[in-house]
Amino acid sequence: MSERETAEPVELAINGVSCVRDGRTLFTQLEYNCPRGTVLQVLGFNGAGKTTLLNALAGLLPCSEGEILWRGHPIRRSRAFTAEVFYLGHQVPVKPSLTVWENLHWLARLRGQAVAAEQGLQALAQVDLDAYHGALCRNLSAGQKRRVALAQLYLSGERLWILDEPFTAIDKEGVARLQDLLQQHAERGGIAVITSHQALELPGLKNLNLSDYQPLDAYDYA
Repeated sequence: MSERETAEPVELAINGVSCVRDGRTLFTQLEYNCPRGTVLQVLGFNGAGKTTLLNALAGLLPCSEGEILWRGHPIRRSRAFTAEVFYLGHQVPVKPSLTVWENLHWLARLRGQAVAAEQGLQALAQVDLDAYHGALCRNLSAGQKRRVALAQLYLSGERLWILDEPFTAIDKEGVARLQDLLQQHAERGGIAVITSHQALELPGLKNLNLSDYQPLDAYDYA
């Protein structure tokens, strides 16, 4: 059974999507359906458009053609969509002048969420930062800053997670915990769309290779 013929209710649908950046077609006529419980890994060579696709799925970039639907409605016209999507990109969204705890609290408030102290410490413990809750983020390593951002996932109530290289700069134990969290999210009926150079070990993991949707000259840029 193909992804277009799934018997499960489709929540995220990519319908005939094409993306052009700086005059170059990255991918074209992309079709994919994500029912509840999907963890989808987007594959492709460097420059294939993986980050561009994730930005489009998050509603941050317009598609050149086609549309993206969330629960049957175009995301560009859905007010409910922004409240149901959690996006984590390459840039780590932490303020250097704030402590680890203050950043976690600030990021949660941006998403309209209040975080109790106990909840926050539990989330930080999941990324091995509970002992650093009072440390200024300017004094953290790149990997630690990344983990501050990842701690939000342990507090997230959003249905759709869009994660660009979430395993970057975290250790083996952190990778295992994050994979467990992705599996739990799927079991609760959530959807996760991710890019990763990490070989993932997740039951039912789906793959979408952008190479299947690229023009012939796309490989000139590989």
